[in-house]
Amino acid sequence: MISLLKKLMDNKNIDGYIIPKNDEFFSEYSFPNRLKSISNFSGSAGMAIILKDKNFLFVDGRYTEQASIESGKNFKIFEVPKTRPFNILKKRKDKIKLGFDPKLFTEISLKSNFRDSCDLIPISNNLIDEIFNLKNNYKSKEFYCLSKIAAGEKIDSKLKKLSSILKKKRIQNIFISAPENCAWLLNIRGFDNPNSPIPNCQIIINNKNIHFFSDIKKIKKIKNKINYKKIKFYEFKEFINVVNSLKGNNFSIDKNSCSIFNKSIILSKFNILNEVDPCYALKAIKNKTEIRNTINAHIADGAALTKFLYWIKSKKNFNFTEIDAEKKLEKFRKNNNNFLYPSFNTIAGTGPNGSIIHYRANKDSNRKINKKDIFLCDSGGQYKYGTTDVTRTICFSKPSSKIKNIFTRVLKGHIAVFNTNLNKLNTGIEIDKRARFFLKKVNLDYGHGTGHGVGYFLNVHEGPQAISKYNNVKILPGMILSNEPGYYEKKKFGIRIENLIYVKKNKNKIFFENLTLAPIDTDLINYKMLNTSEKKYLFNYHMDTYTKISKFLNSNEKKWLLNLI
Repeated sequence: MISLLKKLMDNKNIDGYIIPKNDEFFSEYSFPNRLKSISNFSGSAGMAIILKDKNFLFVDGRYTEQASIESGKNFKIFEVPKTRPFNILKKRKDKIKLGFDPKLFTEISLKSNFRDSCDLIPISNNLIDEIFNLKNNYKSKEFYCLSKIAAGEKIDSKLKKLSSILKKKRIQNIFISAPENCAWLLNIRGFDNPNSPIPNCQIIINNKNIHFFSDIKKIKKIKNKINYKKIKFYEFKEFINVVNSLKGNNFSIDKNSCSIFNKSIILSKFNILNEVDPCYALKAIKNKTEIRNTINAHIADGAALTKFLYWIKSKKNFNFTEIDAEKKLEKFRKNNNNFLYPSFNTIAGTGPNGSIIHYRANKDSNRKINKKDIFLCDSGGQYKYGTTDVTRTICFSKPSSKIKNIFTRVLKGHIAVFNTNLNKLNTGIEIDKRARFFLKKVNLDYGHGTGHGVGYFLNVHEGPQAISKYNNVKILPGMILSNEPGYYEKKKFGIRIENLIYVKKNKNKIFFENLTLAPIDTDLINYKMLNTSEKKYLFNYHMDTYTKISKFLNSNEKKWLLNLI
């Protein structure tokens, strides 16, 4: 297939072609997955460059090992941000011409990755689509409205907040290009994504009028139910006509989710204000209803995961594989009527597969679970209503002192994040240092962020907040994040402990509260390395877990969980 692409490149008179992971909506779990089709790389983030003589694949630190396994035969793998495309291309003697689909790139993504290292040539027809017949199985399913019980805030209230921001900044028109922000603003959901209830749509707001763009077949259910009169519905192809009909001098776009294609249409008539869509920050602060529903989703999820952990820890006959474990966990979740589907592809890696940070078992990689190995399981669910994400690392026999000591250092970092004084340290950069402190004392570290923002019955990865070396967004009450330090030894093992946490305010204090309710494997802990405060945290956490989920457990499961306290 790469050879076919190179023939199309010749026809277009270009030296190379760029294939990103995202679709035109810049979704993490996008359909179609053009990058996987051409490279076999199945991770959630990455970009390929096909040249006449070489093929490059750029991924972040979560995926270097996975990319090497899946794509290493045909692609040279580079880790970003350590190496970006311009670092490679600027070494070439001649300036080459690279083709790209303008619907799949923002101006900022092209600039940051390529700078002046090549000539970038927009090509209207996607060359991958010309080779592969990539179908979106979610095309025909209609959007739907969230109930008042689920949303917690009316559309009018959200629009009022947004309008206030636009007025202060003197913004006359705004293009909300990220579907998850449209979903939040209008209290709608859909089926355009396998792991989150995203409705693929975009909107323009002008003088309190909303121009809504989507596949018109999907809006039958919501057209008369959205409690907002000033809304007009259009097909995506009508975007240019609507833009040309609007009045005003300026137009705000989001630089991270507005494609070059749409930007060029807006730029033909308006002065563009490159802003960050205000909906990101508004959406990140969950209201009381959203927090309450998310807490309930985690009680249900915690019960399912605890049942799974008891099942796998008490197994005497180990004649089962990673995929068997993945299916068993999903079966426990499906026993709850509010469970819809996984919030991402389950990561179930035993032994060396656990070292692949975003591993997914398939028929070729699927390993039989060995009692001597440690097992890393990162999974989550979409519930009505709430999104979960949790990782547990477990053992089945007495672990080595090396494993116990590293696991305990990861646990100490995990507890340090939870115990952060948010009145003093309130950015992801500052908190991330606390998570890595105990590992770095023995020259160990991990190649991913400590925590990502989480949506409310939307994307499991959702900003702008995060706990990482690079994120300086202020952590505020109502935000949900993950807390997931880890450590990975290539081709040997992986360790990660992940809870979802939210920021709670009580009087003048703000602090983290755990959402996730599932036991941490005490067999992997070296208690001599824990101080009194850390031991107290562990006791309180397991007691809280037992109190909230024990009524959903059978007598054996209860007894097992109680023994961990």
